[in-house]
Amino acid sequence: MKRRFILYRRKRGGIFYVEDTVARKQESLGTRERGEALAMVNARNEAIRQPHLNLQIAKAYLAGTDSAASTRTWQHALDALIETKHGPTRDRWRRAARESALDLIRDRVIIETQAEPLLAALKAGTVSTNVHLRKLHNFCLSMNWLPWPIIPKRLWPEVRFRPKRAITIEEHHLIIEREKNPERRDFYDLCWHVGGSQTDVANLTAEDIDWPNQTIAYARRKTGSLAMLRFGSEIGEILRRLPGSGPLFPHLRTVRAGDRATEFKQRCDGLGIKGISLHSYRYAWAERAKQCGYPERFALSHRMDSEGWISKDCQVTFACITLAVGSDFAAQDEKRSCAAVGQWEFRRLACTKIHVPQIDWRD
Repeated sequence: MKRRFILYRRKRGGIFYVEDTVARKQESLGTRERGEALAMVNARNEAIRQPHLNLQIAKAYLAGTDSAASTRTWQHALDALIETKHGPTRDRWRRAARESALDLIRDRVIIETQAEPLLAALKAGTVSTNVHLRKLHNFCLSMNWLPWPIIPKRLWPEVRFRPKRAITIEEHHLIIEREKNPERRDFYDLCWHVGGSQTDVANLTAEDIDWPNQTIAYARRKTGSLAMLRFGSEIGEILRRLPGSGPLFPHLRTVRAGDRATEFKQRCDGLGIKGISLHSYRYAWAERAKQCGYPERFALSHRMDSEGWISKDCQVTFACITLAVGSDFAAQDEKRSCAAVGQWEFRRLACTKIHVPQIDWRD
């Protein structure tokens, strides 16, 4: 049988080269040692003659450094990745791991997987499948469970999220006017004025409120960082309707974030409102901040989403906003901007000088 790959050596430099007699292409082997060059050429010819043994031979070599390489499946990788997560992030990964689209690769051995099954899973899944499968693939590369990418980075399908928008004041009024449950109605109303994450708002307590200074201080559920917010008369009216001690929303704080979002969507569907979610309250706050002339150095042109990627859905950021202290500032600016920004106004302070911790209001 004629050999497909042949070896030759150039006189200048003495480097050995291999030539593909079918494709008529030459490639340097990067060595001057004949023994090394012969071994590399023989390996290529053997791979052509015995394709059915290639994978088994590769497994034998990999088993020398990773005994589980020949049996590790994508489900094992998912389990290992989930173990590295905590809190709500772990819950999201557990839900993602149950997606039916992943059944196409779940029980496949990782090093035996070709690009076709991954592309089929991406086609059968949703945007969430694309996001999580991409991260799972990168996790396997980082753990050296994959010798090289199955799908090159530039060839992964683009992640295309559905358009997001802010809730309008008219839609908000429709929702709270139809809502019969007073606790849920006040929750939506507070979300409109505050623009905070639904979990942080649902977990507020009466002890977080400093009535003399008209401030609310609490620890972010996602990051653990301290948030300190100043409120005006309109938010004060809402807070006075809520319990004077303990949780402000006793029932809603016990409900999963996904269930709160589902309940909100049910209200929207009943009113024929499309394209919004509870997160749209944050977009609405951002739009009002921009419209009322919120300082550009505080209201950046991009929003940092929950996974840390830059998103252009809003034109202001919720990050790095600190409390504006001092009665003079509140008195001067309340008429000008509190109504437009939902009774909230913030300015950056030199936190290191006055020991006021910086607010991290990212979602």
